[in-house]
Amino acid sequence: MRRVPADGINLFQSIYGLLRGYSEKTGLPPLNLSLGNPDGVPPEPIRALKAKFAADPRLDYHAYAEDRDLHGFAEAMVELHGGIRVREHGGLRALPIPGIKTASALIPLACGLHLPGARRRERFVLAVNAPAYDVAGVWAAQYLAGRRLVWPLESASDMRLKAGRLERALREEGLERADLVFVIRPGNPASVGAGAAEWRALIAHCLRRGTRLVNDAAYAGLAGPGHVPLAAVAKDFPGLEWLELYSVSKSFSDPGARLGALVGSADFVADFATIKGNAESGPVPSVMAAYGQFLGERAAARSVLEGLRSLYRARLDYLIPRLKAAGLRPACPTEAGFFTLWRVPRRVLGVDLAKDLRCAGLPAAEAFNRLVAAETGIVGVHFPGLIRYAVCADVLSADFQGRFEKGLRKLRPEYD
Repeated sequence: MRRVPADGINLFQSIYGLLRGYSEKTGLPPLNLSLGNPDGVPPEPIRALKAKFAADPRLDYHAYAEDRDLHGFAEAMVELHGGIRVREHGGLRALPIPGIKTASALIPLACGLHLPGARRRERFVLAVNAPAYDVAGVWAAQYLAGRRLVWPLESASDMRLKAGRLERALREEGLERADLVFVIRPGNPASVGAGAAEWRALIAHCLRRGTRLVNDAAYAGLAGPGHVPLAAVAKDFPGLEWLELYSVSKSFSDPGARLGALVGSADFVADFATIKGNAESGPVPSVMAAYGQFLGERAAARSVLEGLRSLYRARLDYLIPRLKAAGLRPACPTEAGFFTLWRVPRRVLGVDLAKDLRCAGLPAAEAFNRLVAAETGIVGVHFPGLIRYAVCADVLSADFQGRFEKGLRKLRPEYD
């Protein structure tokens, strides 16, 4: 008998079902705009360096990495993505991590969720955005019995971080403060960045209440010039307790590397290091060494990153105008990476989503995704009231475009 409910994976299981169902029905591959992982691989220089260090017999490249920053990887990763040099700021520290997802699960514990007394579990509050890819919230609330406060992102304000909306959410729940505010900028599924003024307003909130602030910046390397990293602003507030996390998964199309870095205030990083020491033993050292050497050539690393940004931008520049021309309405602008987010219409394919029997019992977004997938092969990921379409597929190929544009002509979305 199972003892853990499967709720946390049902969404993605349903997406796999849509993809499989369309192929079984038509014999054609789906137009898979649901995939949220890079469809490419790291460039040849990185692959060559991985092979070099994997073959090197020195113990450092095959023992536990723990917190060691081999070949200066963590500090170089922070400089490339956060725009700061850690050594120039005495109150900061950088650390290598084996991916952001694992780190996100541990961060609530690094904020004392498990401790007795005033911060015991039933009083620990984690504030997270919605919609969001909420690993930290699942761990803090569902697995570790803390409290998850939803700080909603709103299409009316382009899914921007609004500190005033966070304060309203606290008041509505009768709470004075959150122990931890965890955001994703640029976001997933709302691929919107953050500006310096947004960060300063949120930092002021956290300083007034003694709240720790964390940003999952997995998509920072793919952001346009309008996004400002948290690190670039938080470094000027020595009283702030904060972290920002980066990953090679999206920046260099290398999710299999399981490698990233975090930077933040020294005490917060030390708390995190204490927890992580009982959960994992650091990244694969040969892979970290390879990236450390690669990032040491700053100009070459920036060139690779810019090439990947340009690829996704070209794909987005094809996809977004065609979805708009088909009648879909964006929920927010796309400022980074490969996600686009759209409001779900009331009617599509001539069907009223609230009345059609095929949609009975389904939320509107899921009904929309299922109907559109079945009739056109276009598959996204649904969130409440929203549909996410990604460009982690070759949307620039002639075969994709022919089938995609034919499917779009069928949609005829209607909004209230």
